[in-house]
Amino acid sequence: MRTGHTEPNPGGHTQPAQDHRLDHAPREALTDEQGQQLLQVRPACPDITRACDLARTFADLTRNRRGQLLMDWIRQAEQDTPAPMRSFAGFLRQDLDAVTAGLTLTYSSGVVEGHINRLALQP
Repeated sequence: MRTGHTEPNPGGHTQPAQDHRLDHAPREALTDEQGQQLLQVRPACPDITRACDLARTFADLTRNRRGQLLMDWIRQAEQDTPAPMRSFAGFLRQDLDAVTAGLTLTYSSGVVEGHINRLALQP
């Protein structure tokens, strides 16, 4: 056995990169076989599974403008999750009103920000 390398898994299990792609793909985009693979690998690491579930839920909040559910998400992320997830939740809590508005409202100040930057850069 060479050092620094792992032996292939004889059970035909997917590789970590494949597992990551499966866990982040929309569930409806997975084939039946991929769905079964995902069900098999998720129990192997509960912390990563929990973080991926929270990330998937957060992505849903952003895509579907569900800012009213943000505080519930933050509470879940602060309990029994890996440290980076707790840290991210705490960061969101620091400016909760702004983050909630960003996840709820349909308008953006992006155009205004561009003009401000252009004016600030002029001599």
